[in-house]
Amino acid sequence: MQSSIQLPGSNILFNISLTSSSVLQIVKESQQQHGLRHGDFQRYRGYCSRRLRRLRKTLNFKMGNRHKFTGKKVTEELLSDNRYLLLILMDAERAWSYAMQLKQEANTEPRKRFHLLSRLRKAVKHAEELERLCESNRVDAKTKLEAQAYTAYLTGMLRFERQEWKAAMEAFNKCKTIYEKLASAFTDEQAILYNQRVEEISPNIRYCAYNIGDQSAISELMQMRLRSGGTEGLLAEKLESLITQTRAKQAATMSEVEWRGRTVPVKIDKVRIFLLGMADTEAAIAQAEEEETKERLFESLLSECRDAIQAVREELKPDQKQREHSSEVDSGKVTNIQYLHSYLTYIKLSTAIKRNESMAKALQKALLQQQQPEEDGKRTARPQDLIRLYDIILQNLAELPQLPGLEEDKGYLKEIGIKTLVYKAYRCFFIAQSYVLVKKWSEALVLYDRVLKYANEVQAQAGTYKNSLKELPDVQELITQVNAEKYSLQAAAILDAGDNHEIESPSQVKDGKPLSERFETFCLDPSLVSKQASLVHFPPEFQPIPCKPLFFDLALNHVTLPPLEDKVEQKAKSGLTGYIKGIFGFRS
Repeated sequence: MQSSIQLPGSNILFNISLTSSSVLQIVKESQQQHGLRHGDFQRYRGYCSRRLRRLRKTLNFKMGNRHKFTGKKVTEELLSDNRYLLLILMDAERAWSYAMQLKQEANTEPRKRFHLLSRLRKAVKHAEELERLCESNRVDAKTKLEAQAYTAYLTGMLRFERQEWKAAMEAFNKCKTIYEKLASAFTDEQAILYNQRVEEISPNIRYCAYNIGDQSAISELMQMRLRSGGTEGLLAEKLESLITQTRAKQAATMSEVEWRGRTVPVKIDKVRIFLLGMADTEAAIAQAEEEETKERLFESLLSECRDAIQAVREELKPDQKQREHSSEVDSGKVTNIQYLHSYLTYIKLSTAIKRNESMAKALQKALLQQQQPEEDGKRTARPQDLIRLYDIILQNLAELPQLPGLEEDKGYLKEIGIKTLVYKAYRCFFIAQSYVLVKKWSEALVLYDRVLKYANEVQAQAGTYKNSLKELPDVQELITQVNAEKYSLQAAAILDAGDNHEIESPSQVKDGKPLSERFETFCLDPSLVSKQASLVHFPPEFQPIPCKPLFFDLALNHVTLPPLEDKVEQKAKSGLTGYIKGIFGFRS
């Protein structure tokens, strides 16, 4: 039975049988399924413990019972079953994964660093035992080399954590040499994992060389960090602090910066460090091939720029208060600290424009590849996404002329105006593309004409500014593309009009009546199977109905009332005597 052995944290596999088999990729996928893909060392440690328990139960190699511990060692006589080597390797893996878990927790709890070193020593002990057993004649040469590389790797990690740089460098170099030899001895598919391991070890070797005294190693470390968008693993925190310290030393010699013909002193350390590291980051962005790496580097540069701007703003507050209380007449010239703030803001806005332009180019490539079959669950690119990006770019360009100290720089304002025309042309182009998708031919044609108008203005005004506008998208290429799109649009509009004319027939013409009013007339109405089918008039129209009659009392006008003249005369003759009789009750 052929079995595979997994190397802790190294994606390396032991093949115990004398026959070689390609199992490295299988082991790597297994590791990704048990936590290492997301850096979850605790989950991986639990997997190793469960695997050990299953192996011991299967091999009946238990360490005593629940009441008493009885230690057992794997000897060369037991190597007839290669699962005994897997027991030792899982012990080493478990110790290594526990050490990496403690390394993550040691950032907040420094006392755990002692436990971390203890677990690494335990992992090295298991690795040395594994290497000793692999010296047996029952193990092939490939497995022996991998065992030596594995032991050297764990030894280097232990020495690295103990800051024994020379010993760590020797161990890592030994590990790197073995993996390079293994990569050259096998096929390209099998060599991929070995080469990945070599790339992972290289930053550790550079860091050890720097601590030994090789000053040239720091530049290589910085380039490796920038290309990867940030180092992960063993070097993460140490490399960040090292780069910060190196830039701080270089920043001590930087005293001023020149921009737009004006020299400004730089006294803030954070701004000096940012300006020194900006060139390295921009070089890494230019060399990066993957869009994710570029985006990560852009975000890192923008974050550092925001921190530098915040530091300048804190220095600006007392300066503004002093200017408010000063009795001197303001001559209109901005101070050095204000001009430095304008320079950093210009860098931030320009970097944001470059980032959005890079994203726009990636979306344009995706639009050109829309003829390929769409992947399940993956959202395809649309012209509307590009319109949004160019809107943001134009917003950033609108902020650039408002920077203090540049209001009278005509060359600067002219340059910004030309850039605005370029991005307006591209924005109009993709708006026209979105109209083409919904078959609005006239609107798209008008927008294409506007694109040509903007492009011609750029070509007319960009005579003396060609050197500063080299990074902008090519306007001539846009003009060629627009002319081609106009011909395609006109052809599509003619074909669409012809199709509509052919489809339209007397049996398909509707008079606007709902279905309930044209039962006797046959008519093809596609809207009947849609969500907006016209079946009846709703709400229904009002119809006249008879009202309820109103009743009036008209009989009173025809009633003859009895005469009352005698009553009125008698009452008038009674006088005072009748009144007195009425009081005392003698009235008849």
